[in-house]
Amino acid sequence: MHSAQVLSDGSRIRWVEIPGVEPVLVFVHGLGASSAPYFAPATAHPALAGRRTLMIDMLGFGISDRPADLAYTLEEHADALAAALNQAAVGAADVVAHSMGGAVAVTLAARHPHLVGRLVLVDANLDPLPPPQAKRPGSSGIAVYRTEQEFLDHGWNETMDFVGPFWAATMRLAGPEALYRSAMNLLCGTVPTMRENLERLPIPRTFLYPAGDGPRADADSLTASGVSVVDIPDCGHNIMVDNPDGFARAVAEALNGQAAACPAALAAARA
Repeated sequence: MHSAQVLSDGSRIRWVEIPGVEPVLVFVHGLGASSAPYFAPATAHPALAGRRTLMIDMLGFGISDRPADLAYTLEEHADALAAALNQAAVGAADVVAHSMGGAVAVTLAARHPHLVGRLVLVDANLDPLPPPQAKRPGSSGIAVYRTEQEFLDHGWNETMDFVGPFWAATMRLAGPEALYRSAMNLLCGTVPTMRENLERLPIPRTFLYPAGDGPRADADSLTASGVSVVDIPDCGHNIMVDNPDGFARAVAEALNGQAAACPAALAAARA
C-alpha cells in the first residue's frame, strides 16, 4: 500500500500498487466502492498483467482518508487524485474508471491533462440527473434523502440494507458525509458536463457498457466525437466483477489499439 497527502489538513489518498512496466495503469472505483476489491482480478489477467498498476481509492472511500469538511465535488475528487498521481510520479497514465469514478476521471483529464494519456470508462456517469422520485441503487438512491442530516440520521443504515451484502462490503468503509455529498454532486455533474468534457478530450477514449442494456442511445454521438463504444456480454453495471475476463480483454484491446497521447500534445491541446 502507498499513500500521498493531498489536502492541507493532512488527509491522504491511498492505493494498492503493483510494480511493472509503464505507462502506468490506474484504476478508479465507483460510488461507495474501493478499487482493489473490484479490479484486482483484472490486474492479474494475462491481458493486463505486467504493467505498473495503481488501484487507487478516492478521498472518502475505501482505504483513503474521509475528511468530514470536504464538499466532495467531482472537481475536488479529481484534484485530490491529481495530487496523489503527481506524488506517485505518474504521467500520461492509462486510466480505467468505473461509474462515478468515470465522471471523476473525465474531470481529471480535463483539469490535469498531463496525467491521462488514454481513458477507458466503464459504464460511467456522463450527464447530470434530476432528483429521484423513488429509491433505487446508486447515487440516485442516496439522493432520495433530501438533506444530509436526514441521510446521517437514518439513510445510512437504510442504504446499507438496500444495496445488499456485496456493495455494502465496501460502502461501509466510506465516510457517511463523503458518500452523501459525492452522490449529490454526481447528480449535479460539472460545468461543462462530463459528456461535454469527454467529447473535447484530445486523447484516445473508450466507453464500455453492458450488452444486456441494449444499444446506447448516445452511441452515435460518442463515436462521432472519437469515443470507441464497446458492449461487454454477460454482465451488469459492475462489468469488471461480473465478467472479469471479458472486461480485461476489452480494456487491453482498447489500450493496445490506440497510442497514448504524449504529455506535450496534451499540454498543447489544453492551452
